[in-house]
Amino acid sequence: MAIQTPSFELGSPLVQPTAASASRGYWQSVARRLRRDPVTLICAGTLILIVAASLAAPWLGLADPYKTSMIRRLLPLGSPNYLLGTDELGRDMLARLIYGGRLSLFMGVTPVVCALLIGGLLGITAGFLGGRVNMLIMRVMDVFYAFPSVLLAISLSGAMGAGTENTLLSLTLVFIPPVCRVSESVTTQVRGFDFVDAARASGAGTLTIVRVHVLGNVLGPILVYATSLISVAIILAAGLSFLGLGVKPPEPEWGLMLNTLRQAIYVNPVLAALPGVMIFITSICFNLMSDGLRAAMDVKA
Repeated sequence: MAIQTPSFELGSPLVQPTAASASRGYWQSVARRLRRDPVTLICAGTLILIVAASLAAPWLGLADPYKTSMIRRLLPLGSPNYLLGTDELGRDMLARLIYGGRLSLFMGVTPVVCALLIGGLLGITAGFLGGRVNMLIMRVMDVFYAFPSVLLAISLSGAMGAGTENTLLSLTLVFIPPVCRVSESVTTQVRGFDFVDAARASGAGTLTIVRVHVLGNVLGPILVYATSLISVAIILAAGLSFLGLGVKPPEPEWGLMLNTLRQAIYVNPVLAALPGVMIFITSICFNLMSDGLRAAMDVKA
């Protein structure tokens, strides 16, 4: 599994010297397009529901997700007091799925945010300064591209050991290169526009040009791409936990739950598949939302 770095054609107001009113009109157009996209709205609503339920888990009156009961192990769906049954140790599946959403979403969003800050800064620096700076930064990033993302994540997690912190660090290192490459690509395009040359000719400093003229024009494509990486991060984090290189038991996390329930697939396959269903739904919603946002921001469409 390799992380794809898309190419962006920046022919929209994101990279044009527009006035404040034109900028407001552009973002109003983006919001209007998003409201007219039923798939994006459904995905956004689903994610809001998952996030809200996960954050509100302590106040939903759920059972203790850590409490075991061997006499109630592997109860089927619809059992009294256990709507989604129980796992191999008799723990309430509904409670563990909802509490597991907190950790799984955290493991998906946090590495992408960290990679966005680090990789975005490196990419914008490389794209705007060019020359030897660009060569140095991008060649270092190319070293990471020599390895598939899954293999790199497994190698880093295996070297550092299992645990939430090590998983976050390994995923962040995996996502920095693709974010850096996208940032460098769009910044290089923006740097060639006339309004940047005009700002430079007027005597504006490098930091002022980047802050005023570059950042506002490159953040859109970078953020859209980062949104698509969240689904990849959730899947990679779940995969590391499944392999025993991620979150440690008895924490409720969807990938770890898949691992512990893999033997139950012969007894209760529906129960064993529930964590995988949650991973699939959450990942596909982030992916479709990213596609919808990209389409809404493309004024040429």
